[in-house]
Amino acid sequence: MPLIVTDYSWTQTDSTVFISVPLKGARAERVDFLSTEEYLKVHYPPYLFEAFLSEPVDEDRSTAKVGNGVAVITLPKCSNAFWEHLVITTYDKEKKKEVRERALLKYQERLCSESRSKAEKQQAEKKYALETMMKLEKEERDRIVKRKEDEREKTTAELAAWQLRQRQTAETEAKLKLQDQRDRQNKLKAPTEKQEKGCSDGAKVKLDERGNSEATSQKTPALLPAPRRAANIQVRFTPRVFPTALRESRVPEEEEWLQKQAEARRAGNADVEELKDLREEERNPEWLKDKGDKCFASGDFLGAVNAYNLAIRLHSKIPALYSNRAACHLKLKNLHKAIEDASQALDLLTPAVPANAAARARASVRRGSAFCQLQLYAEGLQDYQAALKLDPHNAALQADTQTIRDILQGSATGTH
Repeated sequence: MPLIVTDYSWTQTDSTVFISVPLKGARAERVDFLSTEEYLKVHYPPYLFEAFLSEPVDEDRSTAKVGNGVAVITLPKCSNAFWEHLVITTYDKEKKKEVRERALLKYQERLCSESRSKAEKQQAEKKYALETMMKLEKEERDRIVKRKEDEREKTTAELAAWQLRQRQTAETEAKLKLQDQRDRQNKLKAPTEKQEKGCSDGAKVKLDERGNSEATSQKTPALLPAPRRAANIQVRFTPRVFPTALRESRVPEEEEWLQKQAEARRAGNADVEELKDLREEERNPEWLKDKGDKCFASGDFLGAVNAYNLAIRLHSKIPALYSNRAACHLKLKNLHKAIEDASQALDLLTPAVPANAAARARASVRRGSAFCQLQLYAEGLQDYQAALKLDPHNAALQADTQTIRDILQGSATGTH
């Protein structure tokens, strides 16, 4: 049985009732309030205070404050008038029980209503957040698609304009060449016509059976310059000198690397459909590489990827094309493609010689960066350490390598 609190106090104004209930040492978080328009309960075990109000109050505006060992309940009146009594004077237990049950039922209904309203509000907020997220994602996808289309149209227009200029230049050169040939032919015809005119007086005239006359004359052949004499031109190359001692020299690897580079530039595929209209000297991967580098420098990463793609289709053994395309994929967040291209570049950069050390360092850093962005820090650290061995005095590379080590050490500490 709870202990009923009777030492409470109350005051009133014409619009509000104030009730002070002593908490008797109870903590604020253990105090439970229940208030309706005709019933008030304050429960803090083992004590209980309940009041069957003599007049109705506005339960929606009722408040309670706990402090200094006292709970102060503020009950706004429904009508502005002074009460003679705070609680009803009857001692009918059945009536009090009925009021209590009605208050509890009303309180439960209010709690259920508030719970439903809160759930509906949360559901509406989730729905709004989901719709907003879907809208933002759709706008982002549309923006990316539009940007890709704009870049594709821009690159296509540039290529078409360039092809048109090349055709116009070729047509102009062909016209100039044809005009030059005609001028030379006219110069050669002039002396021949003079000789024929001088010999026309001594020509023989013959009549055929139909009475037609035919003049015959010998034509003097045109004077042409004598052909050049055939000869052989001797070509000599300066021998390569390696500064290291013979026991430390890597001459065979250097020669193998140079031979692979030369073979890579000779072994091209000139039958690519996109370059059918280009001249032979323009089917050059170096020209496409320069175009890709310029696009990358200007921020046109998709245009750079297209240029490197075409260059690789022409010459698939040049490591710089794969390494540069890996840098473009890093900017476009195509991380798996960046890893593939950087790995292909490292496979082609063999044997490992000082001549390709810088290229190997760049490819290792690009693959390591892609691994780190995929949160594969162990694999990324291996590539950064390999690059640091090739360029040990690079301060930025040292700092990045240390940052990856710190991340790995932090992850290892968090798992213990």
